[in-house]
Amino acid sequence: MRRKTRLLPLLLAGLVLAGCVTETEAGGNGPGEVRVSDKAPIVIRNDDGGNVTGYIARREQLAKSGRRVEIRGYCASACTMLTTLPNACLGPKLVIAFHAPHFIGTNIPAPMVTGLMGRYYRNGVLQKWNSTWSKSQKMTKISAREYVRLDPQTRICPR
Repeated sequence: MRRKTRLLPLLLAGLVLAGCVTETEAGGNGPGEVRVSDKAPIVIRNDDGGNVTGYIARREQLAKSGRRVEIRGYCASACTMLTTLPNACLGPKLVIAFHAPHFIGTNIPAPMVTGLMGRYYRNGVLQKWNSTWSKSQKMTKISAREYVRLDPQTRICPR
């Protein structure tokens, strides 16, 4: 038993470093003291996106957590794939931004990623993705309310 209690802080520290949870979500209160609440929502705030395959793995972890996932502030690029999580809601002031996938650090299009990302959208968001957003390097920003109009299955978070 003693060994397991030493592994939990290391596991949580790894999740914090990987960006899967914040220090607050991991319950970090100081060295050696970790408290995890399985009831508190996981808050994703001001996320600029990044590697699509990394976000697919992150999405799976968030779905398995069983906790509500609140997406707040700003969510762009690969982060947008998290909006359709069954346990997700969008902050009422959230700004969501879409653009054509490209190799990080370049303007070189990554067309195979377009279909991969599209698997995580639905309804009007998927239609917009396929017709417009995935074809332009220009960032298209929409509000949480506009997102819900395009995809009525999505929920707005309580304030």
